[in-house]
Amino acid sequence: MKAVIQRVKKATVSVDKKKVGEIGKGLLVYLGIGKESKEEHIDLLVKKITELRIFPDGDKEGVFSVRDIGGEILLISQFTLYGDVRKGRRPSFSEAMDVENARIFYEKCLEKFNNSGVPTKSGVFQAMMEVESINFGPYTIILEI
Repeated sequence: MKAVIQRVKKATVSVDKKKVGEIGKGLLVYLGIGKESKEEHIDLLVKKITELRIFPDGDKEGVFSVRDIGGEILLISQFTLYGDVRKGRRPSFSEAMDVENARIFYEKCLEKFNNSGVPTKSGVFQAMMEVESINFGPYTIILEI
């Protein structure tokens, strides 16, 4: 699995011009699920993201996690994180998990985030989404499990 994690002041996701998810201060997480992703990776991913100390205490960075600050998570499925552009001009997504299994995997991830104690919103799996955010920093982390 791959995740792009952005510390945000707020973020929203819309489908067909209708807002389907919105958070205040917290983390915007783009999640890519690869062929090699395993169900046992989900707990590690959720623990790592919810406990990642990337929020400041005054001028001191890296003190608090999203849980510590009472923040929220907006989880967006994004298979394009597995886009390979090493050859040619068109990305290959051959390392991304197939749609049916990825949907099940994503829903399990969403459930685990919701059970983690950090309020979690989401986009719509496999939909064309518009994501808006105000990055707090900017602060962006790439996580691969």
